Amino acid sequence: MRTINDLDVRGRRVLVRPDLNVPLDGGKITDDGRIRASVPTIQELAGRGARVIVCAHLGRPKGEVRPELSLRPVADRLGELLGADVRFAADVVGESAAEIAKSLADGEVALLENLRFEPGETSKDDDERGAFAERLAGLAELYVGDGFGAVHRKHASVYDVPQRLPHAAGGLVVAEVEVLRRLTGDPARPYVVVLGGAKVSDKLGVIASLLTKVDRLIVGGGMAYTFLKAQGHEVGRSLLQEDQLDQVRGFIEDADRRGVELVLPVDVLAATGFAPDASYDVVDATAIPADREGLDIGPRSRELFAGRLADAATVFWNGPMGVFEFEAFAGGTRAVAEALIASDAFTVVGGGDSAAAVRSLGLPEDGFSHISTGGGASLEYLEGKTLPGLSVLED
Repeated sequence: MRTINDLDVRGRRVLVRPDLNVPLDGGKITDDGRIRASVPTIQELAGRGARVIVCAHLGRPKGEVRPELSLRPVADRLGELLGADVRFAADVVGESAAEIAKSLADGEVALLENLRFEPGETSKDDDERGAFAERLAGLAELYVGDGFGAVHRKHASVYDVPQRLPHAAGGLVVAEVEVLRRLTGDPARPYVVVLGGAKVSDKLGVIASLLTKVDRLIVGGGMAYTFLKAQGHEVGRSLLQEDQLDQVRGFIEDADRRGVELVLPVDVLAATGFAPDASYDVVDATAIPADREGLDIGPRSRELFAGRLADAATVFWNGPMGVFEFEAFAGGTRAVAEALIASDAFTVVGGGDSAAAVRSLGLPEDGFSHISTGGGASLEYLEGKTLPGLSVLED
């Protein structure tokens, strides 16, 4: 895989595709982690005299122009982080984009409007996607893929454009691949994986794959209730995927057969409803009242999980242990994060909500060996899938 060190960029228009899909609230960015992660590659290219044209997506506008999903706030924040003005194109491949791309000087940076305002970006029709990719590629002379959070998508800016321009991987993608190769190659043991989040169905493939590689699997979050139900326990009104029970029973049997230690919550915070101020009781995970729903792992589970992480040499964590957005139910996620910070292990936070939780809880990001920017992409890599946006950069 070529890197930006292999490109002669001075005086040339370089289309950079990072992942800038940040959360917005009323037009304000609530977590700029992905923007900050994109800065080193953009900064290096600009510092070497490239004319940098950044393109990215935000949300799911489904091919329609939706002002509330404009990348303008991202352009402003990117400029603050770069310490330089970032010119903003009011469209993706229209007159504004063409004019700005044409007029950029060496070392200047511009950001195009939301890629997903164009139907061709996400089209499943190769011709429609290709036609859009031709116009996007026409803005530049070189391409740099640096949006690891999007490389599992066969989208025009990720897959089709690099087939039309000399291309290389940005520093963020290179770093992500190095870390994931370490996890899938010959990881130091004990190798422990912590999975949380809402749905088992989102992680079926990765669980099946990990059971062949890990020494210990710790399961929390909403998906834990499907595991508990599969063991025959009452879970009340907790999040449950009944259609996945047979699949989960198979995972439990497979873990036992392979000698993989499966660690589930032993107590939970059983709340009267899904609300930040809901009253709750700490109950055994095997006896959740029928009128309650588990919103976080309990104090004994936090101690258990931390104890089962203490001797780990390698840890991959993806998914919160509870509804961390509600302060009362953030304790489980915090406990796992703090156990990783205290560990001597090689610790990887698998992006998505896990990375957002680390930042929202005010935990030091340098307390972890690596915080991924690509939740879904990381999981698919660990599952062994071919990621279109990576495979094309390797050509």
